[in-house]
Amino acid sequence: MSFCKDCVKGVTHEGTPTGKIEQIAGVECYVATPEGDYPKNKVVLFLPDVFGIPLVNNKLLADDFAKNGFKTILPDYLNGDAIPAAEMEAGNFDIQKWFPSHGQDATRPPLDKVIAALKDAGVTDFGATGYCFGGRYVFDLAFDNVIKVGVASHPSLLKFPDDFEKYVATSKTPLLINSCTNDSMFPKEVHEGTDAIFAKFEHGYKREYFDGCSHGFAVRGDLSDPKVKAGKEGAFVSAVEWFLKYL
Repeated sequence: MSFCKDCVKGVTHEGTPTGKIEQIAGVECYVATPEGDYPKNKVVLFLPDVFGIPLVNNKLLADDFAKNGFKTILPDYLNGDAIPAAEMEAGNFDIQKWFPSHGQDATRPPLDKVIAALKDAGVTDFGATGYCFGGRYVFDLAFDNVIKVGVASHPSLLKFPDDFEKYVATSKTPLLINSCTNDSMFPKEVHEGTDAIFAKFEHGYKREYFDGCSHGFAVRGDLSDPKVKAGKEGAFVSAVEWFLKYL
């Protein structure tokens, strides 16, 4: 498993988050709650990239899902050790040195704790939206059929065709993939192959493609670029529509 240079690059977006930091099962979480009435038994898990809760972009996107009626929880599965946003702006952070202490043995347990606590609190239906690093966890939760619906935007750390074939063989979770032009983590060369693998997946599959965008566009893209702005907004709309259909 590896990362690409775009995994640690991006642009900080403008805005003021409106959610709250809460402790769930001892895990720090950013919680974005819809205004007014909403289904209390449903939650969207926002599974972030390597910049985690501290990156304002992630919190703003979680808020946007809440504005569309989904209580959204962004868990700190990076255990307080997200890569600083300043490193994103610089774009030269050595992620290969960071990653060994952030493997599944360290990051999956806090996520499972949050899910278990939410179940105890009455949540029955989970959606998950994962970006880059978080896309891997959408697949893993779907393998275990923990989530009812999944969205993976420019996912990292997936092996083709193995993980995609395993998804079809083991999961019943409808899957949306937001893909793009320039992405060595989910390159164009495997797009058609992925579609072919999912051709007979009866539970729901869709792949969106955003031309002129690069890995990270759905959460860290340069919004001064019209194609990237359209891609970021399109990926979000696609995710909301997927959740409205299946969650």
